[in-house]
Amino acid sequence: MHELSIAQSIVELAEEQARQQQASVIEEVEIEIGRLAGVEIQTLTFALESAVKYTMLEKARIVRHDIDGEGRCGDCGACFKTEALFSPCPQCGSYAVGLLRGKELRVKSIVINRYV
Repeated sequence: MHELSIAQSIVELAEEQARQQQASVIEEVEIEIGRLAGVEIQTLTFALESAVKYTMLEKARIVRHDIDGEGRCGDCGACFKTEALFSPCPQCGSYAVGLLRGKELRVKSIVINRYV
């Protein structure tokens, strides 16, 4: 279950950034997760609920943005949405497809408060 280590990493990153800014409270963490990133969203949500306990994120709002998969065919150049890592191009059937989006897993923003 790598979702727990992902949740712990999110907490550690947010707390590190808050400490650098001498903040006492983290109000919000915004994360982006690609649908092709290999992350089980329900498991990550549960892991985050556990990981934030007794941390600066305990009362923080977690905002999650799911990013659809998008690929580009290396043969015909068509761009298309994809729900799998290895999908053929819907235009020409080629498997020479490069992913443009969908594997993201990042903290997009952290909202802190130094004065609480």
